[in-house]
Amino acid sequence: MLDIKFIRENKDLIKDAAKKKKIKVDIDRLVALDEKRRALIQEVDSMRAEHKIASEKIIILKGDEKEALAIKLRGQKNDLVYKENDLRAVETEYNELMLWVPNFPDPSVPEGESDADNQEIRKWGEIPDFKKIGGRNYLEIMQDEDMVDLERGVKVSGFRGYFLKNDGARLSFALWQFVYDFLGKKDFTPMIVPAVVKKDNFIGTGWFPQAEEDVYKTQDETYLSGTAEVAVMGYHKDEILREEELPKKFVAFSPCYRREAGSYGRDQKGLFRVHEFFKIEQVILCKADHQESVNWHEELTKNSEEIMQALKIPYRVVINCAADLGLGQVKKYDIEGWIPSEGKYRETHSSSYFHDFQTRRLNIRYKDSEDKIKFTHSLNNTAIATPRILEALIENHQTPDGKFEIPEVLKKYM
Repeated sequence: MLDIKFIRENKDLIKDAAKKKKIKVDIDRLVALDEKRRALIQEVDSMRAEHKIASEKIIILKGDEKEALAIKLRGQKNDLVYKENDLRAVETEYNELMLWVPNFPDPSVPEGESDADNQEIRKWGEIPDFKKIGGRNYLEIMQDEDMVDLERGVKVSGFRGYFLKNDGARLSFALWQFVYDFLGKKDFTPMIVPAVVKKDNFIGTGWFPQAEEDVYKTQDETYLSGTAEVAVMGYHKDEILREEELPKKFVAFSPCYRREAGSYGRDQKGLFRVHEFFKIEQVILCKADHQESVNWHEELTKNSEEIMQALKIPYRVVINCAADLGLGQVKKYDIEGWIPSEGKYRETHSSSYFHDFQTRRLNIRYKDSEDKIKFTHSLNNTAIATPRILEALIENHQTPDGKFEIPEVLKKYM
């Protein structure tokens, strides 16, 4: 969420951000509502103060004076109720519009219409000759080795259901433990976080209202999170940290759930796009400084690249165009692993920074060296997402005899 004062003073900048991000929000209407809201607040406060003074005065009055003031107080109360109702109606619309105001993208973010306009900035690794390494897709290999059961997965869980078995399960555990150990050496605090999360955390992180249709809702007015980021960002909600505590660096594991709304017809069979998966997420809270956010963004991306390099999966890094950014993202990189059977790169990691967009919504602040209260900045990045990563991992490590090799860094965990 942006500061309304900043929005008032930079309407054109925010309109341009909304246009670039393909988000429909009426900024002029929002500013007009804010002016009306501020005027109503002032009016209501004045009426309340006047009513309070009269209420205190009536105690010492008697007779006709008391009766006359009582009649006046009843009229004042009615007027106040009507005015408070007006204020509530304005604030309701104002608050709904505020949730759709996007953060403005960094100047380095390219314009575009969709993820097809994301721009490649670097590559790593040699693309293998698919036929020479075996020419089989990961599902053939996993099914032959009894690592996955999709048929029973659908029987038990429905569309996109799956069971990981034997080395399919072992390989997943090995990946999680490797990533935890790797980031633990970089002073990240390991966490296992809730997947069942209250609505205000989704609003706070910017998932709602933009991606609400992709989130499962429970019967208890809570939701199933699609990333550990949502719970981790709620961890310090409504707190004031000390500057010397920053940066806060978390590596968080959680089961994740997404309805995959709008993805009908895409990846209908396999493990790349599923409703239930597991993810380890990097999350950072840092000082309110643009350059520090930029530095940590590059550092988080580097961590994920080093994980891909350790797993020896060829990949590329793309900078996402403005239309492929979420409401709160200032800048985002995707890391895309090479999928030999498909002959293309596909997203395995995302790395984003938000400035204080999320922390304003979640009220996460810190006291700086001059005792000034500021909102922290926030960043997040996928460390590993399973079972999605198995497609790139298995296919790139397959051998001509129909098997596949376990990367060296995972052997001690298998």
